Amino acid sequence: MNGKLSVEQLKDKARQLRADTLLMLNKAGSGHSGGSLSSVDLLTVLYNNVMNHDPENPGWTERDRFVLSKGHVCPALYAVLADCGYFGREELGTLRKYGSILQGHPYMGKTPGLDVSGGSLGQGLSVSVGMALAAQANGQSLHVYCLMGDGELQEGQIWEAAMSAGHYKLDNLCSIVDYNNLQIDGHVEDVMDISPLADKWRAFNWNVILADGHDVEAIEAAYAAAKTCKGKPSVIIAKTVKGKGVSFMEDVASWHGAVPNVAQLALALEELDCEGLEL
Repeated sequence: MNGKLSVEQLKDKARQLRADTLLMLNKAGSGHSGGSLSSVDLLTVLYNNVMNHDPENPGWTERDRFVLSKGHVCPALYAVLADCGYFGREELGTLRKYGSILQGHPYMGKTPGLDVSGGSLGQGLSVSVGMALAAQANGQSLHVYCLMGDGELQEGQIWEAAMSAGHYKLDNLCSIVDYNNLQIDGHVEDVMDISPLADKWRAFNWNVILADGHDVEAIEAAYAAAKTCKGKPSVIIAKTVKGKGVSFMEDVASWHGAVPNVAQLALALEELDCEGLEL
């Protein structure tokens, strides 16, 4: 990881990454817009100002690890990985195409920079616990980061993994909840209420950090607080907005698994001040 970005640089980069995410989704003709946009700021800060990683050496054994548990929002991650230099930006235009290195869910056999393949919700935290345990057993100082969706917390396996992490005091593990309060069937509390969320994590012996998931300064401070916490794992509950950055997508459940058509893409790029941007 190179030098840290300023607040304004992070904001500008997140804006451009939102545009790249929508461009690739439009070109693919399928995918998940809403949750991808809500996670962009969290990923932008993580990859630019927090994680130790090296795009020129993706297999570096001492790198920090990232697990995208909510694998359907991989377009946002692909945009970040391309921006970091793991592969060329032109690859973004091949999303979901046959033979592409960018599949509809993360596949580490094809995509440089991925630490885990994913797809089925609820599994990422278990994998992250295993990685964190292995790092401790091997005497490595690396950190493991796991991004989950709020609807994903309705999966029982998440809480088995949370129990294990708390039991083993995995202070090298940080989970992030993209709490946009919408899933494919509607509002999270209507589908299966997960509140009181902070109290649940504390009951499993986690350090709970609340943050605005679109305030890059607050996000960076949350990651710093997680890294300095000792004796227990940390979870950042990041309040976000589904479809963030595009007015007609924001807080609309139907954009969970929808992509913009040509006219909608043009409007979105205009709002993001990225008119004329292409893949």
